Amino acid sequence: MGGSTQNPGDFNSNVVDIPAVDATSAGIGIVAYGAGTGIQASSDSGAGIQASSVNGPGIVAQSSNGTGIQATYTGGTAAGTAIVGTSYSGYGITGEGGNIGIYAHNRTTPGIAVYLATTGLAGDFYGDVNVSGKVTVGGDVILTGADCAEEFDVAESGEIEPGTVMVLAHDGALHQSQQAYDKRVAGVISGAGAYRPGMIFDRQQTQANRLPLALVGKVYCKVDALYAPIDIGDLLTTSPTPGHAMKADDPLKAFGAVIGKALRPLEAGQGLIPILIALQ
Repeated sequence: MGGSTQNPGDFNSNVVDIPAVDATSAGIGIVAYGAGTGIQASSDSGAGIQASSVNGPGIVAQSSNGTGIQATYTGGTAAGTAIVGTSYSGYGITGEGGNIGIYAHNRTTPGIAVYLATTGLAGDFYGDVNVSGKVTVGGDVILTGADCAEEFDVAESGEIEPGTVMVLAHDGALHQSQQAYDKRVAGVISGAGAYRPGMIFDRQQTQANRLPLALVGKVYCKVDALYAPIDIGDLLTTSPTPGHAMKADDPLKAFGAVIGKALRPLEAGQGLIPILIALQ
């Protein structure tokens, strides 16, 4: 490997300056262990450490009580990058941790802690994402859900199923509808059938029984065709059947009590059909 000399300049007095090493092995190219830092590398104009591997990781770093890899860019106001991860068929950077897999902190204002750019997906998350600040979107927001809902307190102690038509009570909580042409109608409990809410407002950590109420969009709704057959496009209102909608045959009574429009027909009996929420 060649001789080694003490280098008190760039790092500290116990760093050994090792000449360039060309390590070719079927196993591990270089193994370094230290009570402090395993490998410390500095470069004035190139790469501090450059690692390439054909069939395995370029660099594997493990730490029991510290940092696996720490990269610091100290170029002042000049543009620079602490870590660059490039992969042509796998992952540029992979982070696994019992608490945080990858941690990035930008100390300048304004600045960016993590920057992602690609012709495909810049980020792909499997799991919940928590954001404590603002979210600015320059393009479209695409949601897979079908309706926009808001959580409300539900007064009934029993279970209220998705698709149930709900009305407002004097206490501000929701009750399932009980009478025809009820002007207190508020919406339909979201989540029935094939539709799920795309956005839910006013979620709270509380012991109260709260459910998402669909206010805008498409939602599956309980309907009863006993009072009149339901066709596509018919206006729907509350019915005497608890929690069910019916066709609004009387325009005068329906004013202020319309839930929405039927998107599928129901000739007879009770069923669950998609409707377009349009409170009016």
